[in-house]
Amino acid sequence: MFLTDSETARDADLLAARLSPRRRPGQWVAAAVILVLFAMLVHTLIANPRFQWDVVARYFLRIDILGGLGLTLWLTAAVLVCGYLLGIVLAVLRLSGNVILRSLSFGYVWLVRSVPPLVQLLFWYELASLYPRLSLGIPFGPEFLSFNTAHLFNGVLAAFIALTIDVAAFSAEIVRGGILSVDAGQTEAANALGLSRARILRRIVLPQAMPAIIPASGNMLIGMLKATSIVSVIAVQDLLYSVQLVYNQNYLIMPLLLVATIWYIVLTTLLSIGQYYIERHYARGRGRRARGLVQLARENLPLFGRLRTDLARLS
Repeated sequence: MFLTDSETARDADLLAARLSPRRRPGQWVAAAVILVLFAMLVHTLIANPRFQWDVVARYFLRIDILGGLGLTLWLTAAVLVCGYLLGIVLAVLRLSGNVILRSLSFGYVWLVRSVPPLVQLLFWYELASLYPRLSLGIPFGPEFLSFNTAHLFNGVLAAFIALTIDVAAFSAEIVRGGILSVDAGQTEAANALGLSRARILRRIVLPQAMPAIIPASGNMLIGMLKATSIVSVIAVQDLLYSVQLVYNQNYLIMPLLLVATIWYIVLTTLLSIGQYYIERHYARGRGRRARGLVQLARENLPLFGRLRTDLARLS
């Protein structure tokens, strides 16, 4: 069957016709409502004099606030490093063929994840009430060294131990999930080459597990930074407690809480940017094209370009 000239021309016009995107009025209405609410939020932040932004600016770089910020950063870094090292050991034990080691690792993770971090913090801070004196020596035999726990467990040490134990339990599950995501054939091939188990884990398994470990680890790092604020309960002078000490003297509660809030936002933003670049580094060679930070912002923030692109397409 042959087509006439008119039918051929009509088919050519249909093929050359420009496709129109589907109209989504509900999305545009929702976007307009969200933009209006966002504009109202920005307006009230600027126009409301009770926020006292001049006070926020005056105390933002105050020396005692920066001291608390330094302790928060140190505690976050120390807890994450030590907790992750312990978590890697627990993850390896959890995957061990020894039933006793596997059961002990599982019991540790189960117990620590069942107890809130604040309860652990208070427990270690009040450890002297249970064990007034600790000693080192032969089990059930003579003691070589003893010391009073009341003089040992101050607020900073109690916070470090409690948060490290908590991070170790969660990081163990993150690392274990990353290790299980690596194909078992990689380990079998390495065993066939005669490599030791430690070298296989360090040079083959963990590098391939990093793309699965990094996103969850970055989220835990950010959560850890914010969770350090609970140490203010036991009078450890972190960022939040430093702010509390100041507003207990001048009663400028909201401006100083804004100081702490802005510092937490700045730090979490910097950590998120660092997490993005680390994820992009370990995503190389996995068949995914790495997107730039500006492109990622445009894809997630309509004000950075997506709304303008959609309007141009509709017009």
